[in-house]
Amino acid sequence: MPTTTVARVRPDDWRDLRDVRLRALADAPSAFGSTLVREAAFPDDVWRERAAQGRTLLARSVPDDGVPAEGDRSPGRVVGVAAVFPSHDDPTAAELVSVWVDPDARGTGVAAALLRSAEALAAELGARALALRVTATNARARRLYEGAGFAPTGETKPLPSDPRLLEVRMARRVGG
Repeated sequence: MPTTTVARVRPDDWRDLRDVRLRALADAPSAFGSTLVREAAFPDDVWRERAAQGRTLLARSVPDDGVPAEGDRSPGRVVGVAAVFPSHDDPTAAELVSVWVDPDARGTGVAAALLRSAEALAAELGARALALRVTATNARARRLYEGAGFAPTGETKPLPSDPRLLEVRMARRVGG
């Protein structure tokens, strides 16, 4: 059974970041505020810049016989992604965005590993709360977030990439 590792993106991971982001947008277009068409057109420099920010987490699936030593870079296939950024609206909060798990890896703990790493990154940023937006119709993701301690804040807004859909804001305390 494979092991999941989660690590922050480094500048030389930009191709993996681009590839997983485009896979995510193709797989779940109604889950993101952007579109595959828009991001597939980005030049490599945009992906390099995103990777250099170090705010994105990649989950990799590594066969048990290929588990890297602590701190080593995993050679495994990227099976999930998430990013954490300081909130523009609240200096005590961080925003969890762009969470996605490969369909073949769903239900294997990849999402939980990404959420744990996202919380640790939010704590590094000094955040006391971690917030996210999830499409109201995405019941599976909402159950995942609720199981991880996120609760709806009551705030909703149209999804930027498809204003016919509503996003629900959820939040939880960091470390709680």
